[in-house]
Amino acid sequence: MSDKTDQMEQVLEQVLGLLEAREYEVLRKTLQGVHASDLADLVEHLEDEERLALFQHLPSDLAADALAEMEEVERPGELLLQLEPERTAEIVHEMADDDAADVIGDLEPEQQARVLAAVPDEEAAEIEELLTFPEESAGGLMTREVLSVSTQLTAGEAIAEIRRQAHEDFDFYTIFVVDPDGTFRGVVALRDLVIADPAVSIADLTEEPPAVVTVDTDQEEVGKTLSRYNLASLGVVDALGRLVGRITFDDVIDVVEAEATEDIFRFAAVSDEEEVRGTTGDAIRSRLPWLILSVVTAVVASSVVFVYQSTIEAMALLAVAMPVIAGVGGNAGTQALAVTIRRIALSEETVGERLGVIWKELVVGLVNGLVIGVLAAVLGLLFTDAGIMFGVVVLLAMWGSLVIASFAGAFIPIFLERIGVDPAVASSPFVTTLTDLWGFFLLLGLATAVLM
Repeated sequence: MSDKTDQMEQVLEQVLGLLEAREYEVLRKTLQGVHASDLADLVEHLEDEERLALFQHLPSDLAADALAEMEEVERPGELLLQLEPERTAEIVHEMADDDAADVIGDLEPEQQARVLAAVPDEEAAEIEELLTFPEESAGGLMTREVLSVSTQLTAGEAIAEIRRQAHEDFDFYTIFVVDPDGTFRGVVALRDLVIADPAVSIADLTEEPPAVVTVDTDQEEVGKTLSRYNLASLGVVDALGRLVGRITFDDVIDVVEAEATEDIFRFAAVSDEEEVRGTTGDAIRSRLPWLILSVVTAVVASSVVFVYQSTIEAMALLAVAMPVIAGVGGNAGTQALAVTIRRIALSEETVGERLGVIWKELVVGLVNGLVIGVLAAVLGLLFTDAGIMFGVVVLLAMWGSLVIASFAGAFIPIFLERIGVDPAVASSPFVTTLTDLWGFFLLLGLATAVLM
């Protein structure tokens, strides 16, 4: 157990003791130096009543930060809903508008209305506006807190305007430049602004940004854009080109984690609706449909075995070789599939480059298939007395299976992407079925032709 874990367990014990003794002043002092992320982890180990008591007595700023860091599965919005309206207003006031929208957005519409009713009208209107955007869009990800200056100002006037707009909790990395009507014109580096002659026009210091996104841009594309151009923040514009918000790199970290988790779940044929720490019922509902699909596809592959059942009855040793060829072929297909899907996710490539991926995997399958086929044949001859021709059949079947698996693992996701189907969701069943079907067909078909 790490020192960090030991420390958190000690803090948890202290918190539980102080809550039970109702030593709320000592509790506030104890948690004042705890980071919001660590506090959010600590809250996960408390019962509902203990959570409510904790958030009733935490400093408002710390409570706001902890709520923003809590996982969605921990239902931070419901915790906010249970507090007194005055306390709710205090905490929401301390939250960034995008964090407040994320927490409140997980509630039902009538519950959202109850929370927002406790918040001052101006703050409630800003949060409600963010709630109108899809959760997984740039609009749903952005904050309305944007530090912007007009093109009509001088450098000296812009610095004075920045002092007026900024406050102690306002972290800014980029200064956005807009026309008087709010149209986004570019950015000014803080360094350039500070060292510029105070009389220089902001318009002369303005630079074209490497990228900008619209409110309806998908969050995955936002993450790719920030990563591609190594940006600290990214401007968000509406359909008319007006600056309406910004997205910072820390907002995107959670997006990247969520998208990676979603891709891993899909690749494993698990619905992305299942939370990592979800309930048993959620896991059953999420996984059962994919298992049913797996049964159907497995039956398709097993139909080849049914066709050649007389061959298997005549040579029972084939039943030993079948799972070996299917297993190794499945592994080869999974390797090619994982690499190809990851490549699709990370890069934009031409049709020629995509075809090059298929060719590469085909060559890999040819070489690896030959090596593994020879190894399987040699092992078969060493541990059985089936004869040299049986070894040849195993070699050819294994070789062909790995070639087809490698080809399918690259071709199928690329083809699905071209026709607009998510390759991470649909590729695995097709690759598995095709690999098993051809593996069984090659082994049993060759055995029937050569050995019978």
